[in-house]
Amino acid sequence: MTKEKYLVTSALPYANGPLHLGHVAGAYLPADIFVRYNKMKGNDIIYICGTDEYGVPITIKAEQNGVSPKKIVDEYHQLIAESFKKLRINFDNFSGTARLTHNTISQKFFTDLFENGYVSEKDSQQFYCEHDKMFLPDRFVEGVCPSCGHENARGDECPKCGKWLEPEKLKEPRCKLCSNSPKLRNTTHWYLRLDALQDKLEEWLKTKDNLKENVKKFAFGWIKEGLNERAITRDIKWGVPVPLKEAEGKVLYVWFDAPIGYISSTVEWSERLGAPDRWKDYWLDKDCKLIHFIGKDNVPFHIIVWPGILMGQNTEYILPHDVPANEHLTIEGHKLSTSEGNVVWVDDFLKHFSTDSLRYYLAAMAPETKDSDFSWKHFQEKNNSELNNVLGNLVNRTLTFLKRYFDGVVPERLALTEQDEANIAETKSYPKKVGELLSKFKVREAIFDVVQLAHIGNRYFDSQKPWELIKSDKERCGTVLNICHSMIKTIAPLIYPFLPDTGERLWKMVGMDSNVSEVLWDEIEELPVGTGSGISKVELLCPKIEDKAVNNVIEEFHKSIETTKGEPVDSEKKAEITIDDFHKVELKVGTVKECEKVEKSKKLLKLQVDLGDATRQILSGVAEHYQPEELIGRQVLVVCNLKKVKLMGIESEGMILFADCDGKLLLVSPQDPVEPGSEVG
Repeated sequence: MTKEKYLVTSALPYANGPLHLGHVAGAYLPADIFVRYNKMKGNDIIYICGTDEYGVPITIKAEQNGVSPKKIVDEYHQLIAESFKKLRINFDNFSGTARLTHNTISQKFFTDLFENGYVSEKDSQQFYCEHDKMFLPDRFVEGVCPSCGHENARGDECPKCGKWLEPEKLKEPRCKLCSNSPKLRNTTHWYLRLDALQDKLEEWLKTKDNLKENVKKFAFGWIKEGLNERAITRDIKWGVPVPLKEAEGKVLYVWFDAPIGYISSTVEWSERLGAPDRWKDYWLDKDCKLIHFIGKDNVPFHIIVWPGILMGQNTEYILPHDVPANEHLTIEGHKLSTSEGNVVWVDDFLKHFSTDSLRYYLAAMAPETKDSDFSWKHFQEKNNSELNNVLGNLVNRTLTFLKRYFDGVVPERLALTEQDEANIAETKSYPKKVGELLSKFKVREAIFDVVQLAHIGNRYFDSQKPWELIKSDKERCGTVLNICHSMIKTIAPLIYPFLPDTGERLWKMVGMDSNVSEVLWDEIEELPVGTGSGISKVELLCPKIEDKAVNNVIEEFHKSIETTKGEPVDSEKKAEITIDDFHKVELKVGTVKECEKVEKSKKLLKLQVDLGDATRQILSGVAEHYQPEELIGRQVLVVCNLKKVKLMGIESEGMILFADCDGKLLLVSPQDPVEPGSEVG
C-alpha cells in the first residue's frame, strides 16, 4: 500500500497567557490524535507548531507589567510548552516566532510579494496618542462597536458580535494604555493585494472538494464579497522589521508573519536533526499533504490569506490540502471568556484529574460541526459511565478472571460457537472502521466506536456467563476469556491515539512487552491470539471520579467567576506557597497623605502613602468603593516590593491591601495606630 506524506500544523498559540481547554479542543488534541494514528499507519508525517510571539496583545501585557515583550513571550512559551507535555501533545518541533530564523524567512516572504507586485504602498490615517507619543495599532484602540454598540470593542474586532473592525470605525475611540482620545494622523503603510490574488485563489478553491462545509462556506463567502487590500505593516517596535529602507521603524503585521512560523519551525526542526534541507522534503513536495488544524476564528487566514501569501512567493511552496477547522467550546453553557473568569486552564484542570480523562472528554464531545459545551458534571458522567463502567469493567473482569482461575495465563481457544465467530469477525472490523473516521478528522465518531467495541465485549462476557462456566465447563470458559482478552488487546492500540497513557497501560496489562505505539494499524485486526501468554498485574485502568472531587472543583470554578467578573483577570490562579515564599513579600504599614481620582478612569484612585522613610505613589482600583477623602489619614498595609507598573500612563509603586466582602472592597487597616514604615509579618 502506498504510504502518504503529511505536514501537520496547529494554530500558533499566543505567548501572552496559559493554555485553556478551548485551545486544546479546537486545534491541538484533534491534530495529535490524527498524527498518532498516521504514525501507526506507517505514513511519513511530522507535526509542527510553536508560539506566536509578536503582536499587540503581547506589547500591551508587557507595558502593563513593566517588562520587555521578550520576557513575556519567554515566560509563556515555556508555560505553554509544559502544558502540552502534560497533555501528551507530541510535536516534532515546538518553536516560536521571535527568533532570527523566523525573522529572516518572514522578510523574504515580504520581499517576494513586494517584487511580484502583490504589495502596495499607501498613505493613510491612523490613530496617534499624544499622551503616549505613539501611533496606535488596532488593539491599542478601544471604543464603541459601530455594529452592535458594545462599549469595549477592539480596533480589530468586536468580542460581542464578532464583526471585523477598523480602528477608525469605532465610536468614542480611546487609547488602551491611557484612556485618552487619540487623534488621526497621516502615516505610510504597505498592503497585501488580496484583490490581485483573488482569481488564483478562487480557481484553487474550486478544486478543494475535501474541505469541511463550514470552511467552504466561509471561503466562498469572502470570494463573493470581493477581496480587498489588507495592511501588512504597522507602527510598533515589537515585531519583524519591514525589509525596506523607507519603512524604518515599522514591523510586519502579526497576522502576516504568524503562519510563516509553520515554515520557520520546520526549518528549525531540520537544523536540529543536522539535516538543514530536510524541511524541503515537505514544504516543496507536491505529494505532501499540508493539514492546518485550527479553530473557526482562524479560517479566513488559513483558507484565503495564507494561501494567497504562498501563491505570491518565488519559491513554490505547497498549498493547504485541508483545513479541518473546529467550532467553539463553551463552558457551562456560556461563551468562553478570560475576562469574566469563564475559562478552564489546562494546568488547573490537571491538578485534579488525569490527562486521559480530559483527552477522552474533549475527544468525545469535539466541536467538529457545531459548538460543544464543557460541563463538569457531564465530564464526570462520561468518565464514570464510559471509561470506568464500560472499558474499565471489561478489562477488570476479564483479567481478574484470568488471574484467579487460570494463573494469569491466557487459555487455549478451542471449539468456537456461531456467536464466538461473529464476535471475532466484528472485533476485526473495528480497526478499519476507526481508521477511516480518523482519516476524515472525525474524532468524535472514532472514539465512540472504540468504546462501542468495549460495550460489545461486555455484552459478550455477560451472555457467556463465565462465572457459571468455570464451574461446569472450564475449557469453554477458557475460550470465552481468550476471546475477551483478544478484544482488549485490539482495543489497546485503537485507543492509543486518543488516550496514550491508557493505551500503553492496557497493552502491558494484557502481557505485551513491546510498545503499543509501534503496532502497525493495518495489522491490528490480525494480532496473534494470546494463547499461553501471561498477563501482568491487573490495575484499575480508569478510576471513577467521585462527587466530592468534582463538586470541590465546581465550587472553585464559580468562585473564580465571581471574583473576576467584570474585572481584568490574570489567568494564573494562586497556588500554595511556603513560609519562605511569604517572607519574600515586604509588607509595611503606611499612612495615606493624599488621594485623588484618576482622570477618565472609573476605578482608579491615586494615593500618596507615607512609609516613614519615603512616600510612595500607589494606584488602587477602589474608586467605586471609596471616595478619596475617606482614605486620607487612614493607615494601610502596603506590598512594598511589588514591581512598578504603569496604569493609565501613571506609575504605581506598590499595592494596598483590601478585603473582598461579598463584592464590596474593604480597607485592611491596623486596629491601633502604628508608626509608618513598620514591617508586618
